[in-house]
Amino acid sequence: MADGYAGDVSPTETWDMLAADAGAVVIDVRTDAEWNYVGVTDLSTLGAGREQINISWLNFPGNVKNENFVAEVQAACPSADTTILFLCRSGQRSAGAAKAMTEAGYTRCYNIAEGFEGDKDDAGHRGSKNGWKVHGLAWKQG
Repeated sequence: MADGYAGDVSPTETWDMLAADAGAVVIDVRTDAEWNYVGVTDLSTLGAGREQINISWLNFPGNVKNENFVAEVQAACPSADTTILFLCRSGQRSAGAAKAMTEAGYTRCYNIAEGFEGDKDDAGHRGSKNGWKVHGLAWKQG
């Protein structure tokens, strides 16, 4: 267990977990602005109806914690045994979300460590060093 949740996984490990477990889900904890303007995962090739679940960890604008986060995840994933792979921009917010849901009794919460856009490169830009998009995994504009 990594810091209070099941562990960190890379984007490619995430894809493999989703392919192996039809019940596994991605919960993207970014904001609506990020989903709409940066893009989202495209899980459609994994099967009909497969798509990420969007539940903000912090609300935009202002980055105020979503006080309903746990309840919203519980509504989306009623079984505490569901494999939940949490995604954010770079793996920070999603780690907090994985920990919160583990504390709420969920047993299979993972953090997608590099996130959707990854870490900053030497020029301070995201999207070229690592992350979901850099690994060439399916995604689409919001």
